[in-house]
Amino acid sequence: MGEIAPFLVPMTLFVSAAAVFIFRGPLGKAIGERIAGRSVEGPDPRETEALHGEIDELRYRLGELEERLDFTERLLAQNRPDGVLPPQEE
Repeated sequence: MGEIAPFLVPMTLFVSAAAVFIFRGPLGKAIGERIAGRSVEGPDPRETEALHGEIDELRYRLGELEERLDFTERLLAQNRPDGVLPPQEE
């Protein structure tokens, strides 16, 4: 016990300070609300709908990007002699 004693007081102070810091923040407030029996509000439905719209738009854009990538891969996979371009349509 003689080897641990010099570290016991600083360690206790550090752990106590960390606990106070953590429990005074959002985590402590959420735990306090839960103990008090009050429900924590969920996300705003309008915000959720906006996020769903953004996700749908990103999915659409990602699909277009995949199609362009597939086209580019097929174009690069064609075996052409170096420096020869396909005829240009007017």
